[in-house]
Amino acid sequence: MSVVVCADVGSTYTKAAVVDLDGGRLVAAASAPTTVGTDVLHGLDAAVGAALASAGAGEAPWYVCSSAGGGLRLAVVGYEPLVTAQAGRRVGLSAGANVVHVAAGRLSGADVSALRAARPDVVLLVGGTDGGDAETVTHNATRLAKARFRVPVVLAGNADVRDDLHALLAAAGVPVTVAGNVLPRIGVLEPSSARAAIREVFLRHVIGGKKLSRGTRFARLVRAATPDAVLTGVEVLAGTLGGDLAVVDVGGATTDVYSVLTPDERDSGPNQEVAGTLWRARTVEGDLGMRWSAPGVVRAAVEERLLDPADEAELAAAAALRAADPGFL
Repeated sequence: MSVVVCADVGSTYTKAAVVDLDGGRLVAAASAPTTVGTDVLHGLDAAVGAALASAGAGEAPWYVCSSAGGGLRLAVVGYEPLVTAQAGRRVGLSAGANVVHVAAGRLSGADVSALRAARPDVVLLVGGTDGGDAETVTHNATRLAKARFRVPVVLAGNADVRDDLHALLAAAGVPVTVAGNVLPRIGVLEPSSARAAIREVFLRHVIGGKKLSRGTRFARLVRAATPDAVLTGVEVLAGTLGGDLAVVDVGGATTDVYSVLTPDERDSGPNQEVAGTLWRARTVEGDLGMRWSAPGVVRAAVEERLLDPADEAELAAAAALRAADPGFL
């Protein structure tokens, strides 16, 4: 039997599964609280050790994904809000990011300050179709360079100025990774290159920078942001089932919805979305979770009139308790 360990370091719990590759079956599973207060390796090692012991297995290769420490925080800077900025946001969500800030148009000094205040781990800089507007993305890259911005940037805009802007940012000391244009033509959304670049930056810069572990072992183990890995799994499942698929993942901090849809030929007509349609997509509700953001569930229920006012105070207190102590059972 050839087995591997698949582990997910979440915001609240770390889960580990032992999978038999030959038989394609789940052999054993275990979980442990995520030990963000000390070193996440403590919880990871405990969960993996328990899963391997339950499976009666010794050593096995590890495949680890992580959303601990808030996961991947992404800011999108685009040309204008309804086209490239929206396209960039969709690509960021599909890459497993929590999009914490979206800016559109030519950045001002105040805009750069707002961008810093959002504390992104990565900035996705987009703008202009290939051969289209180049002034806005050039202005924004210049702004980030002059502001001594040190947050990693994924450059995925107009291909005509890509090399020049890469050189500009790199010369200013901005960590920059180049990707294909997320919106090469109006209505055509191409996420794969930028998604891969965001994954690379997450693994190279973000995991180690979150100070989740003291050494370098954790950064070496992690292969993807958890939502990115889940979307890949949903894509594989949709291919196996041979049809459209939606998956809902309710976590401790967020609720993620994944969808894989069959492209509709009608979408290429005159009524197509100018920002393009993402047929393999993820959306995230950042305030709807079972632990860290439990109060958001109560607020949403009140706003949607799903909750009896008599129960509101009691449930709000219960949600606040779980948000303050995510390990509470």
